[in-house]
Amino acid sequence: MQNSQKKTTKWAMVPALIVLIPGVLTLLASWHWKPGAFVLASVLLLGGAGLTYELLAKNKMSNRRYRFAVGLALAAVFILIWMNAAVGGILGDDPANMMYSGVLLVGLTGALLARLEPPGMSRTLYATAFTMALVPVIALLIGTPAFANGMVAVFGLHTFFALLFVGSALLFRHAARPY
Repeated sequence: MQNSQKKTTKWAMVPALIVLIPGVLTLLASWHWKPGAFVLASVLLLGGAGLTYELLAKNKMSNRRYRFAVGLALAAVFILIWMNAAVGGILGDDPANMMYSGVLLVGLTGALLARLEPPGMSRTLYATAFTMALVPVIALLIGTPAFANGMVAVFGLHTFFALLFVGSALLFRHAARPY
């Protein structure tokens, strides 16, 4: 098998295996995913994260830290989109979930301005983490009903995402350094 065919097979198998986990849990446990959620997860994983990673791998990823930074950032973005689109929204069924579009816009705009170079990407991911941390504060100020599960849960989840973005920023910063 050629190298490009192996990569294509890999990017087809990874989403299948990841989506298999909630599929089994839906059959065996109390998860109740709709078929559309599985389709969305597969499309996001394969088309979004997988192909984006591959496109960057061709151009920028001779540096292992850079590859890990991209992978971590894409994983955070994938989970964020998936939770909002397929799972029902991080802030519940509320228009306040549109704030996550702003988080993604900060990351995309920063990546374009940085031209995907490590120093700029590091700053971009720090800004994305800060924007992510602002979302629950704004949601609380505007009175979003998402805090029914508890303030600690909402702020904890946003902290988790912010830390993923900070981790990616740190990896980009280290990727910018010569060995």
